[in-house]
Amino acid sequence: MTARRITSGARTAPTVHRIKVTLAGSRPPIWRRVEVPSAITLRGLHDVLQAAFGWEDYHLWAFESPLARYGIADPELEIADAAAKRLDQVALAQHDRLGYTYDFGDNWEHTIVVEAVTPAEPGIAYPRCLTGRRACPPEDCGGIWGYNYLLEILADPKHEEHGDRLAWLGLGSADQFDPATFDLTRTNTALSGLTAVLVKD
Repeated sequence: MTARRITSGARTAPTVHRIKVTLAGSRPPIWRRVEVPSAITLRGLHDVLQAAFGWEDYHLWAFESPLARYGIADPELEIADAAAKRLDQVALAQHDRLGYTYDFGDNWEHTIVVEAVTPAEPGIAYPRCLTGRRACPPEDCGGIWGYNYLLEILADPKHEEHGDRLAWLGLGSADQFDPATFDLTRTNTALSGLTAVLVKD
């Protein structure tokens, strides 16, 4: 995983993008704030987002930018190769935005906002999650509308689907899934296989 370099006189330093990624339509908002190498490919960024949110990478996905759509290359769907395009080529500066859709059936849309582009810190491994809010919805629950309906069912033990949904989730009781929970340590553990130190101490 390489990083974009900025030059100042004789000095060069790899940079990182700090991005905030929000699941569209989530109320309260479900989001993650992540730092990634500026020169990460969009294919690599996909892997980061899957780990940061807790998705299982079961489905198709694509990034939307002013230049093109990027994902697993598919000329018929007009999707270019995400492995051939870097983040700093499609979202160069602060306030730039990208879209990211995971699972074209459930249509989990995410908004990516570049909050800052800064020099990488010595000894720090990137990507890393800085903070976030709320649990990621389970896979295949029907998009944001289906997730909200699932939460209603889990909150009502008398609902006719309550037992079936618990079984589908593999839960013994509804309190085993807390939609308000975000575990930063667990998230960074999930990201750890993707990390590299960009600047040595």
